[in-house]
Amino acid sequence: MGGVEKQRLKTDQLLMSCTLVKLCIGMIDAGKAYNAANKQFVNGIRELAQQSTKDEVIESSLTKFAESLQEMINYHTVCYHSVFLFFFDSDLRKFKEAKKQFDKVSEEKEAALIKNAQAPRNKQHEVEEATNILTATRKCFRHIVLDYVLQINVLQSKRRSEILKSMLSFMYAHLTFFHQGYDLFSELQPLMKQLGGQLDQLVVDAAKEKRDMEQKHSTIQQKDFSNDDTKLEYNVDADNGIAMEGYLFKRASNAFKTWNRRWFSIQNNQLVYQKKFKDNPTVVVEDLRLCTVKHCEDIERRFCFEVVSPTKSCMMQADSEKLRQAWIKAVQNSIATAFRDKGDDGEKLDRKSSTSTGSLDSGGEPKERPLKGESALQKVLAIPGNACCCDCGQPDPRWASINLGITLCIQCSGIHRSLGVHFSKVRSLTLDTWEPELLKLMCELGNRVINQIYEARREELGARKPQPGDPRHEVEAYIKAKYVDRRFVRRPSDEELRNKVISLSKQEKRLSSSSEHLPPKPPPSTPRLRPGSNASGQTDAAEPAPMPATLPPPSPCKEMVFYEPKEYSSGLQLYWASFARSLPDMAEALAHGAEVNWVNTEDDKRTPLIMAVQGGSLVTCEFLLQNAANVNQQDAQGRGSLHHATMLGHTGQVCLFLKRGANQNAADIDEKTPLTIAVEAANADIVTLLRLAKMNEEMREAEGPYSQSGDETYQDIFQDFTLMASNDPDKLNRYQHYDPQRP
Repeated sequence: MGGVEKQRLKTDQLLMSCTLVKLCIGMIDAGKAYNAANKQFVNGIRELAQQSTKDEVIESSLTKFAESLQEMINYHTVCYHSVFLFFFDSDLRKFKEAKKQFDKVSEEKEAALIKNAQAPRNKQHEVEEATNILTATRKCFRHIVLDYVLQINVLQSKRRSEILKSMLSFMYAHLTFFHQGYDLFSELQPLMKQLGGQLDQLVVDAAKEKRDMEQKHSTIQQKDFSNDDTKLEYNVDADNGIAMEGYLFKRASNAFKTWNRRWFSIQNNQLVYQKKFKDNPTVVVEDLRLCTVKHCEDIERRFCFEVVSPTKSCMMQADSEKLRQAWIKAVQNSIATAFRDKGDDGEKLDRKSSTSTGSLDSGGEPKERPLKGESALQKVLAIPGNACCCDCGQPDPRWASINLGITLCIQCSGIHRSLGVHFSKVRSLTLDTWEPELLKLMCELGNRVINQIYEARREELGARKPQPGDPRHEVEAYIKAKYVDRRFVRRPSDEELRNKVISLSKQEKRLSSSSEHLPPKPPPSTPRLRPGSNASGQTDAAEPAPMPATLPPPSPCKEMVFYEPKEYSSGLQLYWASFARSLPDMAEALAHGAEVNWVNTEDDKRTPLIMAVQGGSLVTCEFLLQNAANVNQQDAQGRGSLHHATMLGHTGQVCLFLKRGANQNAADIDEKTPLTIAVEAANADIVTLLRLAKMNEEMREAEGPYSQSGDETYQDIFQDFTLMASNDPDKLNRYQHYDPQRP
């Protein structure tokens, strides 16, 4: 694109020259407004000098002339007369006509490319017609482009002498008409004389450049361009870091699967594209080492190929078969080059968290410090049953399903990914970054726990569990039967379900079976209140800490009281299991068909996620969110999970919900937002988090609708709270109990 940029710069310089001509004419016609027009004119000269930084003679001369004219403005002299034109009218007309033809043929070529790309492979007559139109349009485009470039280059070379000649005349006119500026221009006279002596040589040089360019133009026109669109080369050592670039059609990921033409390039081991020349590149593939590229012959369009990464795929279309082969080869070479440069034992792959985890800021580069690579792998594989693939038993798995909490081999991970994220969210144990709460979630479940649920009736039904090396179609059929159809799940009887729900409702804490550390429970309250009661108090899941002497002590703790429901269901099991922080019982309820956003109409319309907040566990909240829980779903009081976490002073949960997109501006029926509640409770940590999140949101809105940068301070602070909430929750202990009746 270097030649294109050079011609664009020349065009801008010519347009700037035309602008300067108009400013001069306006100055002549507006004699009564001399000072204002003259200041604009001088500014125009300065801008033209800045546009000519590569031409030292033009830049230095125009700069000195502008300084002298600024001094003349100070004299407030309005009597002058001069004619100041850079180019002849015929030259300008040729340039403008060439530009119109160029713009027109560019549009025709774009239309021909689109029509050629849309021609179906099974309609040969349409393919031939589109190809012929594209060939003819390209030929016309090349001739027009050459004429247009010639006009630009001729005027560009001519403008040097014309500009200096006109400026010299203009300056002498000022010397004549403004006696008061005589001394000033006397000092400038040596430079003017020097430029006058150089004009003859500049004219000769311009004529020679014109002749050389015309000869090149004639030579280029005689060349055969029939296959010029295939002359693409992969250059890993390119000066600008771009190994290959060119136009491709890209299939959008929206429901309509529309195709758009974009400028693609391979640079810095990434595949990126731009919608317009000056747009910031959009990254399609962050690390080509993790990708594969393949032909696509099963769609209607021709010349298509697909780049597949562990988390997504991108379908693209070239303009011809040779171009498709060139791009496929370039991607393959980039993959090989990246591995050769990095080496198998070199730097660990540094990839951001996949989008399924709901990272803090999906667009930026947060300074994450959670575990990744071998550290995460060792922790997860240390869980009993995790050393082999959950579905086929392949040893040493390297992948995981984060919403199920299981480890997988590479073949089973591909099958899980094909099920869709509503069934399984797949991540790499070695390549992806693992947030602390997600890593703890994996350690709370594991293959043994999940298989006891999803394979409870497998032997009873006589189903064979796949083994390593079995054909893919057999493994795929088993996995679909296991997780999609849930064929091997044992359905509980009504009595079993009732006993399970009652048992869970009586377990206020399950610290003995949980690896998650929680602060000690405060003293129980005298009254037993129903969840959502308006009486003053706290939940037993709160996290008390020493309190300043200036603040009142926390209110008595609310306790969840079990009332005999009208009907027992898997949704009710999930509801109470979330409060009891029992992830195996939560996973079992989901396997039995529980709706993750189930609403308890008999208990203020609370959801399992709100009960997980009441239970005080960060990991249970993360488990529900990874299984598509709605972080903004409200209860009968208009309070979502962020409201409840703020009221209970659970700082870690507040941090988690903000990262997962909780609406901090939502107000409850008392018109209180989470920030209002945090301020009333004097909880400095939560106030800080909410205000930082709001400030970051406002900053991104101010930067524009497509901004994804975010504030680094915001990201760092949220990361600190995330690590603290998962690894050292005692540090978050505050006087964290909100009392709506406290003055």
